[in-house]
Amino acid sequence: MNPIIRDEHPSDIDAIAHLTEAAFANAPHTSHTEHFIVAALRKAGQLSVSLVALEGDDLVGHVTVSPVTLSSGNAGWHGLGPISVRPDRQGRGIGSALMVEAIERLKAMGSAGCVLLGDPGYYARFGFRACEQLVLPGMPAEYFQALPLAGGIPAAEVSYHIAFEASA
Repeated sequence: MNPIIRDEHPSDIDAIAHLTEAAFANAPHTSHTEHFIVAALRKAGQLSVSLVALEGDDLVGHVTVSPVTLSSGNAGWHGLGPISVRPDRQGRGIGSALMVEAIERLKAMGSAGCVLLGDPGYYARFGFRACEQLVLPGMPAEYFQALPLAGGIPAAEVSYHIAFEASA
C-alpha cells in the first residue's frame, strides 16, 4: 500500500510525538529526544515542512524540515529530520516517500539546499553526499550530508536551531 503524504494537521500532533518516540526507541546513535525536538521546532515556528504519511487512518510516518544557519551567510538552506516511521512499518518505502516529498517541497520553496545527519548508504539514493567544505562541528563528516538544490555547496559550518537541544 502506498502511503498518502500530506501536511501535518493540528490533530496529528500527539500521534506524531508517539510515533517519533517509538521510531527512535531502539535506534543506535540517538539521544532519544527526537520527539522533544519536533515539539520544540513546532513551538518556535521553525517547521518549514512537516509531513505525515498515512495508511488508511493510521499515521505511519513523519518528517520535519527546518531552517539552518550557515557561517558563510548563505541563505535558504534547511535541515531535514527527524524522519520517523512506525517500527512495524519500517522497510516498506514510507521513509522514502516522505523523503521524496520533502525534497520536492524544498524545491518548490526555492530552497538553496538541504543537509541532514544520517546513514550515507541510505540517503545517497536521494542525492545527499558528504561534502568536506560543509560541516557540522562535532559530528563525523561522513554522516553529515548535503543536497544542493539551487547552485553549489558553500564552504561553511552549519548550525541547527536551538530546538535541537530540547530534552523534555
